[in-house]
Amino acid sequence: MSSRTTRERVISLESFGLLGMEWASQLAPELRRRAITETIVRRIPSGELVCRKGEPVTAWLGVLSGLVKLEALLPNGKTVGFTGVPAGGWFGEGSLLKDEPRLYEAVALRDSIVAYLPRSTFALLLDSSLAFNRFLLRQLNERLGQFIGMVERDRALGPEARLATELAALFNPRLYPGNRETLPASQEELASLVGLSRQRANQALKRLSALGLIRVDRGGVTILDLHGLKHFEG
Repeated sequence: MSSRTTRERVISLESFGLLGMEWASQLAPELRRRAITETIVRRIPSGELVCRKGEPVTAWLGVLSGLVKLEALLPNGKTVGFTGVPAGGWFGEGSLLKDEPRLYEAVALRDSIVAYLPRSTFALLLDSSLAFNRFLLRQLNERLGQFIGMVERDRALGPEARLATELAALFNPRLYPGNRETLPASQEELASLVGLSRQRANQALKRLSALGLIRVDRGGVTILDLHGLKHFEG
């Protein structure tokens, strides 16, 4: 790879804050250089697949901008959604660690830019960096808590509480450090994440807004009370 190409790739990744992400900022200089130069960045149009269920897992995936939904197609033809991944979130480490085909697919809910860190580079970081291993342990622990909460949400909570739980999860500072206060997402995208109709999602958003938990405007959803969202029960 020429030095010019390397510089262009570094500049491209820097513009999306990759070097400032927790896992990258803690790497030794040579490992950080390898991660930057070997990561591939792709633009994924809205509605297109980021990765496909059943395919070999060849990379660790990071959402640099946009919004991605993790989902799976059931044998009966229905789709079950797992969670959304906003900008700053990385996913797929579990499949890489277990070395198994991907158990879900990821689709861009809006135009997104996704980083693909190759399996070989991921393995190098895993073998060489204690800080990276600690990051992955925290990531997996947060992910486990998130999915336990999702099971509870789907079994016991109403539409407003389901939406509140999903919004709170999207602002998890460990999993999605790039998502601070406002999520640029439409009502249709939020409805898709939670598995609600657009009309029902709109009603839920209005109620959460009336309670002072969120603010909804044309730019997306702004979180006003994250603690309240986490503990909202309807």
